[in-house]
Amino acid sequence: MPVNSFDDYPMSWKPDLSRLTGPKYIALAELLESDIKSGKLKAGTKLPPQRELADFLDLNLSTITKVYKLCEQKGLLSASVGNGTYVSSDAAANPVLLCGKEDSHLIEMGAIVPFVTSNLKVKQYAEHLMKKPDALELFSYGAPEGTRRQRIAGVTWLQKSGLCTDPEHIVLAAAGQNGLTAALGTCFQTNDKIGTEPMTYPGVKTATKLFGIHLLPVRSCNCEMTEDGIRYAAQNENIKGLYVIPDYQNPTSHTMSLETRKMIATVAKEENLLVIEDGINHLLTERPLPPIASFAPEQVVYISSLSKTVSPGLRTAFIHVPAQYHEKLVTTLYSMNICIPPLLATVSATLIEDGAADEILAERRQGIMERNQIVDQLLEEFAMPCGLTSPLRLIQLPEYFTGKSFEICARQAGVEIYGAERFFVGNRTPEKTVRISVTTPPSVEILTEGLLRLRALLQQ
Repeated sequence: MPVNSFDDYPMSWKPDLSRLTGPKYIALAELLESDIKSGKLKAGTKLPPQRELADFLDLNLSTITKVYKLCEQKGLLSASVGNGTYVSSDAAANPVLLCGKEDSHLIEMGAIVPFVTSNLKVKQYAEHLMKKPDALELFSYGAPEGTRRQRIAGVTWLQKSGLCTDPEHIVLAAAGQNGLTAALGTCFQTNDKIGTEPMTYPGVKTATKLFGIHLLPVRSCNCEMTEDGIRYAAQNENIKGLYVIPDYQNPTSHTMSLETRKMIATVAKEENLLVIEDGINHLLTERPLPPIASFAPEQVVYISSLSKTVSPGLRTAFIHVPAQYHEKLVTTLYSMNICIPPLLATVSATLIEDGAADEILAERRQGIMERNQIVDQLLEEFAMPCGLTSPLRLIQLPEYFTGKSFEICARQAGVEIYGAERFFVGNRTPEKTVRISVTTPPSVEILTEGLLRLRALLQQ
């Protein structure tokens, strides 16, 4: 029997066990998940302490611990030492942000995809390779980490970001998400905690859930992690590493200062943290700052993909990996891919060797700059400031909208965008913002039409 009387006791969740069947912890976990996804338990709701809930349900404490742990591993709950367990801010949000919906009435401004004009040069290079006598080899198996020629091209590409490395520290992956997932599976274990910004790229959330790794928001100031926040998380929350996007961070579009990059490198060494640095947008910046990896190459896995800078269809990423993780990362990538597609990796290497990748990159920067000027003009009072060549923008909403409600309204108006709820980590109340892509609409005219529809909603 329960120790206490709960007749008039305020509890955020009072599940009814009378209709549950099967093992109690599994049934309770399923009920908790259902109540969260249905909206019965709102984001940010603090759940009853485990002992309190166990007493209320007349169950063993270990049963409730299992229930909370199962839901935490699914990303539905966020627990913090000394602070309790909360429903995660993004518990009911769809983390998949990929265009491809065949809806001709919808202007896609959610997923971030570069405009297609530069793909003409990529197509020409692929056609040229296909005419060579050894073209059939491009459809065979390749080395799991890429050929030496491809890895040397990766060294050249990373040098443009300010990272001096060598082919022995370079591994190729089938694009950034593939490399990120492999790095997480290689360098961390189930139930490990990784610190990140309070709002972060949803792809890292789906990947960490795959391995049962927990993301923890690190205390930040002005969109940048603080030294005190990182050290507190390392010493009190036992985080094992950090995940950061220093340049045009997704979704805030913020670019990290040089001082913070150096600070993260120093703290990572002192606290023995592994940093996964996502350099997806690094070369889009007008004056790229040195990556964190340049200050602590043995503490950082640095991932640079061609998807946002050259062509999304090339599916090629170059990863700088510290020596102690190299062999294991290659094995992980082999388990995931067997090898990267030789055709795509060879086209990528050739574009870099010939300087064509630099030309495409310059065109991308110029095109993004022109599109951002249109965003600033049409959404002047709502678009948050950022660098001129950022492929994404954060839009501040009027008080009566939430990110989720505006996302729904925008979709009804024929525009796909993403609310802040999709990006939040932890249990904070999501900001009233949405993220838009300035590069995905295939033409400036379609971008303008999408922005006009959004402005009409914002000004209602």
